[in-house]
Amino acid sequence: MSAGQIAALIAAGAFVVLVVLLAVPLLKLGRTLDEATTAIRKAHEGSAPLLSDAQTTLQQVNTQLERVDGITSNARTVTSNVSVLTSLFTATLGGPLVRAAAFSYGLNKAIKARKAGKDAGAHAVRQRRNSRRGAK
Repeated sequence: MSAGQIAALIAAGAFVVLVVLLAVPLLKLGRTLDEATTAIRKAHEGSAPLLSDAQTTLQQVNTQLERVDGITSNARTVTSNVSVLTSLFTATLGGPLVRAAAFSYGLNKAIKARKAGKDAGAHAVRQRRNSRRGAK
C-alpha cells in the first residue's frame, strides 16, 4: 500500500466516524419532530370540540342579543308614549292645576298674615307707647 492509499483509508474512516457522530443528533431531531407532530395533531383534535362549543355559545349570545334588541325597542316605545302623555297632561291640566296651587298658596299666606297681623298690631301699639314714653 502506498502512502496515498493509507491516507485515503484514514480519510474514509474519519468520514465514517463523522457520519456516525452526525447521525445520532439527526435521529434525536427526528424523534423530536415526531413528538411535535403528535402534539400538534392532539391539539388539533382537541380544538375541534372547543370551536364547536364556541360556535354554539355565539349562537346563544346572538339569540339573547335579539331579545335585548326587542326589549330596547319596547322601552323606547314606552318612553315615547310617556313623553307624549306628559306633554298632553301639561297642556290640558298643567295650567289650571298651577293656578289652583297658586290660589291655595296665596290663600294660606293671607290667612297666616291676617293671624300674624292681629298679634303684630297689638305689638306695634305697645312699641309706639313705649317709644313715646322714652321720648319724654
